[in-house]
Amino acid sequence: MSLVTRLLTRSDTRQRARRLADLALKLWEESSLSTESLDHYKPIKAQTSYAIDDHPNLTADSAMRPIFDALSTELKALDPCVTEEFTKLYVAYKAETNFVDVVPRANHLGLTMNLEFQELNDLRAIARDVTEIDTWGNGDVFVALNSVDNLPYVLGLIRQALDKQLGAA
Repeated sequence: MSLVTRLLTRSDTRQRARRLADLALKLWEESSLSTESLDHYKPIKAQTSYAIDDHPNLTADSAMRPIFDALSTELKALDPCVTEEFTKLYVAYKAETNFVDVVPRANHLGLTMNLEFQELNDLRAIARDVTEIDTWGNGDVFVALNSVDNLPYVLGLIRQALDKQLGAA
């Protein structure tokens, strides 16, 4: 194909493309949506930080709040390195990583300990093995806490998970 033929072909192609573009603009009008309509389709930003108020079962008047407050105080006193982090689904207590996660329920606090079930020394046999069960939180040991009276014993169980993580076990 000669240079002249190629130039004519390109020119014809450009002209045809312009005609089609003009025709498309006549056939399909530009849409005009109100700001309200556009706002409806904007992505919603995910909440990235949470607090105690984001957990309905930990409101000031809930039955679990006093138990949670007592547990939280005791957990943070276990070691200076322990931190508390509220997430969407649970409250994590960490040293190097999570050693216990607390899922606030209406009638108990679900505690998942980051420890293998067979490593736990539980003389009262109140813990459950959740190795094969999907749970919120990290770990294979689950304990339901529903009374401040059980707190000292449960803290002993949690301490085992913390000691393992810190290499004290």
